[in-house]
Amino acid sequence: MKTPGVYIVEKNAFPNSVVEVATAVPAFIGHTEKAMNGNKSLLNKAWRITSMAEFHTYFGGAPDPGFTINEVTDDTTPDFISGEKKYSVSQDGGKYLLYYSMLMFYANGGGACYIVSVGDYTADPDSDKMTAGIDQLIREQEPTMVVTPETTLLDAENSQKVHQAMLSHCGYKMKNRFAILDIWEGYKDRQDPDGDRVLDFRNNIGTNFLDFGASYYPWINTSIIQDKDLSYLNILNKDVLQTLIKDELMPEGKEIDEAKKAELQEKIDSILSEDLTDTDKELLNKVLIQVSPVFNALLTAVKDKLNLMPPGPAMAGIYTMTDNTRGVWKAPANVSVNSVVSPAINITHDDQEELNVPLNGKAINAIRPFIGEGTLVWGARTLDGNSLDWRYINVRRTMIMLEESIKIASKAYVFEPNVINTWGTMKGMISNFLTGIWKRGGLAGTTPEDAFSVHVGLGETMTPEDILEGIMRITVLVAITRPAEFIEITFQQQMQKS
Repeated sequence: MKTPGVYIVEKNAFPNSVVEVATAVPAFIGHTEKAMNGNKSLLNKAWRITSMAEFHTYFGGAPDPGFTINEVTDDTTPDFISGEKKYSVSQDGGKYLLYYSMLMFYANGGGACYIVSVGDYTADPDSDKMTAGIDQLIREQEPTMVVTPETTLLDAENSQKVHQAMLSHCGYKMKNRFAILDIWEGYKDRQDPDGDRVLDFRNNIGTNFLDFGASYYPWINTSIIQDKDLSYLNILNKDVLQTLIKDELMPEGKEIDEAKKAELQEKIDSILSEDLTDTDKELLNKVLIQVSPVFNALLTAVKDKLNLMPPGPAMAGIYTMTDNTRGVWKAPANVSVNSVVSPAINITHDDQEELNVPLNGKAINAIRPFIGEGTLVWGARTLDGNSLDWRYINVRRTMIMLEESIKIASKAYVFEPNVINTWGTMKGMISNFLTGIWKRGGLAGTTPEDAFSVHVGLGETMTPEDILEGIMRITVLVAITRPAEFIEITFQQQMQKS
């Protein structure tokens, strides 16, 4: 100061604030119709979207599923019956799940998410490509969940390979995201002659980073694919379809008016025609639906097979909805699953005991039907069920949110003097943030002092050598809320008093 006068000096009275990071931003990895942003390819790149409209813009539409009609000659349960013959349908084309998974995600409350397209609808699902797609997420800070529904299209060995890569990515490389794993062939009963898929999943998943993942059983029968989404064009062996409909509508020995017979013959012949316009194909499909019960049974069988889906994408939507309405500290359980007709397997109370509390701790959360309530998520455990620290999904995800939020805010103090003023500022910043979380119900305790504590200082968390080496150590203790998984109500008779 060189000139006499009054000088104003402003000092910051309050510490920086911690901004709570997003908790419900899943990343989906799989195949899409295209992967283009204008003229630029999005293949093997993580791309953020917020709606199905944006998905259509950048990644295209649904796959074109192709089914083959097969005659059943053994004791296998048929998909439909025509006359005295039994038939099944098998999907031999368009086996991709990401598009339908996104529909389930948004039907259950989904919002912003990332898409990593690892190929189009001409490429076969490949575990190495999926693993490479997971690695692309290392460059992104925002995703908090990883979902790869198309692992169920691989064989069991490669499916587990991708699952282990997901857990390693979440728990080792990033430590700030959570994996939702889909059980391979999780639509089969645990007593199926081909094997117990839950037991296989547990045996093959390993023991690393289990607290960063959760899994759900069984698969779910959805209502995502509607009748209008299918037609006779989805049948690959149309000659068999033509024969079935002809035998139904024009059986031998049945007298039919010649004019009507000619009309039916024209429609049946049109099934194999490749010269029809789109309008003619649509009209033919409507006629077949009106006149042929066998064709309707066939389409129903095709629709049911397409609607049988792994639950991971729906759970990602439920995580998002729960986070937005209640908070990440609320366990994503006792919540109904939208666009679901029923679970593939009806799990009973006794069936769930071993699922929820197995000896190895690898808990599998059940999806169960309840009368009058619909299909509910009935479990909230991570795969590390034997750990008292990380047994519950909401505990792990809450801790991820707290760690990331404080970590990002603390970057502002890197290279600040390692002295008591900086310590006090950081302690105040973290305490203010945790107080806000406590007020919203995210931390357990009647007072903030019971819910958390922040420690920093020479002789408390640091030694003189730490300060000489440029290390500031802060210890944060938090009491995270845990779900009331088991509620015990005791009844006892008492003596009559009046």
